Amino acid sequence: MADRDIVQPTADPEERALEGALRPKTLGDFVGQERVREQLGLVLKAAQIRERTADHVLLSGPPGLGKTTLAMIVAQEMGAPLRITSGPAIQHSGDLAAILSSLVPGEILFLDEIHRMSRPAEEMLYMAMEDFRVDVIVGKGAGATSIPLELPPFTLVGATTRAGLLPGPLRDRFGFTGQLEFYSEAELELVLRRSALLIDLAVSGQGFSEIARRSRGTPRIANRLLRRVRDWALVHGVTNIEQSHAATALTMYEVDERGLDRLDRSVLLALIDKFGGGPVGLSTLAIAVGEETETVETVAEPYLVREGLLGRTPRGRVATPAAYAHVGRPLPEGHWSSTGGL
Repeated sequence: MADRDIVQPTADPEERALEGALRPKTLGDFVGQERVREQLGLVLKAAQIRERTADHVLLSGPPGLGKTTLAMIVAQEMGAPLRITSGPAIQHSGDLAAILSSLVPGEILFLDEIHRMSRPAEEMLYMAMEDFRVDVIVGKGAGATSIPLELPPFTLVGATTRAGLLPGPLRDRFGFTGQLEFYSEAELELVLRRSALLIDLAVSGQGFSEIARRSRGTPRIANRLLRRVRDWALVHGVTNIEQSHAATALTMYEVDERGLDRLDRSVLLALIDKFGGGPVGLSTLAIAVGEETETVETVAEPYLVREGLLGRTPRGRVATPAAYAHVGRPLPEGHWSSTGGL
């Protein structure tokens, strides 16, 4: 994993394997998302009392907050097998029909990035979720015939990072929708304490706080930074990680006290030093930092906007007063923030 990716919420296949050992197995072990956890627990408990499959579940929110973990917990709590697939993997209705026809009664089907599923498959899913049946079309043209296929009762757990892209008819077929929020520093400390215990790592309370502060409100990033701090401690012979150790290690990986990495700071510095704080177009800003436009827009910009360091206006991107303070630049006279905005 490149240094630039250390604070990004997505995970590559190798990291997903490492995450598996740290995933909580029950709702009781799951830290944070108290509202969603309580509501989901009620849905599952009611299904168990009725001796029925649970209602279909939709989990939405940014990457790294626990959607996949919650899907696995649903299967664990219901004592049911889990089938995992993703929207991009289902490009034809036949792909979905093959998966649905092989399900066993009560099985949990986890469909990640459900908003990226093809439209024909999406339309087939409507009937499968509501009536537990699909119509498979055999042949083409005038000779095509529809073969009804009965499905066993199952629970679909859909996950999406962009709930707004889901069509209304699909959203309406989910019995429960949970919106996952970014974690507070206190919640991330609890996540880190649990992970440190599982990997047998001694960290002080202030050490946990230091890592949590730089984790962008995301458990996946917190666990990733914890592993990097562990590596630093191992190489330097540190057996009990204090705040200074965590700060030194993460600074070496170019993750600052607010969780910004090299790309984030490059965007802010280019915006301030080269373009006077903006406004400047996204493509021009991307060229200035030597990155693709999509990388700046999807990797750096969301967190900078959420932290109040960067603003998006009709005329382009602008640096906020907080951005000037963070990178140690004086706020120039006549800055847009002092003149009532753009």
